[in-house]
Amino acid sequence: MKKIYSDATTALEGLLFDGMHLCVGGFGLCGIPERLIDALQADGVKDLTIASNNAGIDNEGLGKLLRSKQVKKMISSYVGENKEFERQFLSGELEVEFCPQGTLAERCRAGGAGIPGFYTKTGVGTQVAEGKEVKSFDGEDYILERGIYADLCLIKGWKADKAGNLIFRKTARNFNAPMATAGKICVAEVEEIVEVGELDPDAIHLPSIYVKRLIDGSPYDKKIEFRMTRERETA
Repeated sequence: MKKIYSDATTALEGLLFDGMHLCVGGFGLCGIPERLIDALQADGVKDLTIASNNAGIDNEGLGKLLRSKQVKKMISSYVGENKEFERQFLSGELEVEFCPQGTLAERCRAGGAGIPGFYTKTGVGTQVAEGKEVKSFDGEDYILERGIYADLCLIKGWKADKAGNLIFRKTARNFNAPMATAGKICVAEVEEIVEVGELDPDAIHLPSIYVKRLIDGSPYDKKIEFRMTRERETA
C-alpha cells in the first residue's frame, strides 16, 4: 500500500469535500500540519467542521482557513489569540463549541477507540454542561460527552519511517497522538522520513496502522506566538 506522497496536495487528493469533519493536531503553533492546512486552503473546500485545540493565530495555522471563510464550525478549547476568530464568532459567522482541553483530548481518544461517549465531572454546573445528559455516580454528578470521529485527521509528526510509524516531539504529542486515531483516514506530515528499522520500536508514539498517507514537509520555520525581548544590560 502506497503511503508516501510527494506533497500535501497529492496526499489529500480524493479525500476532500464540502461540509466534511476534520480533526487537526497541534498545540498553539507547535506541531500543526502546516503543509496540509495550506493544501486545504488552496483547494477551497468549505463549510468545514474542525476539532482542534485552537484555531491558530491570524494568518497562521487554522487561522488561514478562518480568514478564507472555509470553516463553518470549530470545536476547540483555546481560541484567545485569534482576532478573526473573535470577529466571526461575535458576528455569528462562525459556530463554536467550546470544550475543556482534557475533555477534547479524551473525546478524540474515545472516538478512535470506538467509544461513542463517556461521563466526566469536568464542566458540571457550567455552560459546558448545557444541553448534555447528567448522571449521578456514587452521589456525584457527571456529564455525558460524545466521542469525536471525523472524516479526516491531519497531523504533524517529527520523524517517521517509510512504513508510517511516527514519533512526535515534546508538546506536539499532546493532541496529534489522540487525533490521529479519531477519523476514517489519517494523513501525516513529518520533518524527516527514515528507513524502516531506523526508529527504536520502544520510541514509536503512533503505529503505522493508523497512518494512511504521509509526506515529508521539510524544511519548516519555527514560528513563535509571542516574541518578548528586553534591552541588553550594559555595565
